[in-house]
Amino acid sequence: MRSSRARSRLASLSLALAAVCLAAPGAYAADAEPAAAGKYVALGDSYAVAPGTREYDNPDDPCRRGPSTYPRLWAQQHPSYSFVEASCSGATTADLTGQQVPQLTADTTLVTVHVGGNDVGFVEVLKNCILTIDDKDCIAGVEAAKAAATSSLPGALASTYAAIRAKAPNAKVVVVGYPRLYTIGGTCGILGLSDRERTALNSGSDTLDSVLASEAGKAGFTFLDPRTAFDPHTICSKGQAWVTSLEWDKINESYHPNKAGHGEGYLPLLNAITG
Repeated sequence: MRSSRARSRLASLSLALAAVCLAAPGAYAADAEPAAAGKYVALGDSYAVAPGTREYDNPDDPCRRGPSTYPRLWAQQHPSYSFVEASCSGATTADLTGQQVPQLTADTTLVTVHVGGNDVGFVEVLKNCILTIDDKDCIAGVEAAKAAATSSLPGALASTYAAIRAKAPNAKVVVVGYPRLYTIGGTCGILGLSDRERTALNSGSDTLDSVLASEAGKAGFTFLDPRTAFDPHTICSKGQAWVTSLEWDKINESYHPNKAGHGEGYLPLLNAITG
């Protein structure tokens, strides 16, 4: 009789232990780190990193990344996302395909891609407009860049976008555009570039954005157009400038979004798309 009771108690104890063991994984899971809500990878050129902000992680790093850029700010506002910053100053579509796109993975859920200006030589166009006296030289350079934007850039973008989709098949991809640089007839007066040159540079931005928007649509990506938001804050406007003007002490800071351009310009536009 005692043996029967002992066996009964032992059986009850075994069942209780089994129940605890089965419940334990759930209890530990509740205490574990939550899985990331998503993965954000930023691809791009100097407009996606820190030139114009004057704040850098390492001033000697050629990629020129820093803390005040719109991808960094978005990642800070969405801490449940893991974040990979692949963008690098000076990047072209070829650089993205060869060096940045490989950093995408199948679990990537959000990609921003900010590239195209270097492919058509807009940096050299700006330098030419700054250093030449004759308006015609500046305007001719802009027209050459616009011709490149409409002829060779579409194919380069299509290849880059296809590579992005192949590496991140389920990601939302946002193609980020470039702002116009100048308010025509604004507060700059006759100093610096002429209004003819400023108008030509603005038309270069418009052509570039038109190509980016078209190729983004073909790829099924979303185009972020910054021009309307930036127009009241361009160089020579009466509002707070979101774009740096010519800075002789640091030429490579010139004609880029500043801290306000990233934080008050690009970031809200990106949030409006991503939620």
